[in-house]
Amino acid sequence: MKKGIMLAFLTTLLAVSGCGKTNSSHEHQHMNHENMEQSTNHEGMHHETEGTKNVVTQIAWKFADTSLKSHEPTKLTIQVSDKGGKPIQNFEIQHEKLMHLIVVSEDLSYFEHLHPEYKGNGSFTTAITFPSGGKYKLYADYVPKGGSKVVKNYTVEVQGAKAKTVALKPDKNLTKVVAGKEITLSFDKLKAGREATLTFHFKDKKTGKSITNLQPYLGAVGHVVIIREHSYDYLHVHPMDEQAKGPDAVFMVQFPKNGIYQIWAQFQHEGNVITVPFTVKVS
Repeated sequence: MKKGIMLAFLTTLLAVSGCGKTNSSHEHQHMNHENMEQSTNHEGMHHETEGTKNVVTQIAWKFADTSLKSHEPTKLTIQVSDKGGKPIQNFEIQHEKLMHLIVVSEDLSYFEHLHPEYKGNGSFTTAITFPSGGKYKLYADYVPKGGSKVVKNYTVEVQGAKAKTVALKPDKNLTKVVAGKEITLSFDKLKAGREATLTFHFKDKKTGKSITNLQPYLGAVGHVVIIREHSYDYLHVHPMDEQAKGPDAVFMVQFPKNGIYQIWAQFQHEGNVITVPFTVKVS
């Protein structure tokens, strides 16, 4: 099998229809359970490793504080159990971590990628500080031992002054400058249900020279998280060539539906992780 095809199998595409709940202050006093049904996973080109199976899990979200306030750190505990309520004990490492937690504001203007610490007996913990009041969506991304990838989502309400809502509009200019680096996104036509190739090209903003020494971030040249506006459709995409160092980082993705999507691409260069946002429209 050709190398390109083998690498394509590593790309994981997940479109999750959300069942998260908005929580009142009272609800935060208890172990909060989101919908217990298995998240719907659309694996796209991803082929499960022989022997894996669909392990049904449920998770409970518990915040240490009875009410969440902006600018105040809080501890989040995520408990993963099987469909019978028994804690899941073992998890697969995916890109150097047992769990990836994505936190975004409702309007998708804010993004954070966290890695909760596993405490054993199905329990993960992490500290979160929300930058402003309003609603936030949380996505827990993990793989139970012997199973396939699962994504569970949840919505929380945070007290405090709300940031100005930012309306998502497709970027007319697909070149962004972050930390002295010029990153240009190019792609073929973006159409729902069809594979599309996203290419990120890196140049030094000051010299104009191509950057060819990107460093691995979580075991790969980069990671891309994509969320559709006004939905829970979520994709976590890995590069076609995980060992690439630039100037190009190439990802293959299949958007599940039409609409406007927010893309966050994360890379590492000279010891610093950079996050580059793009907004695109899928027809």
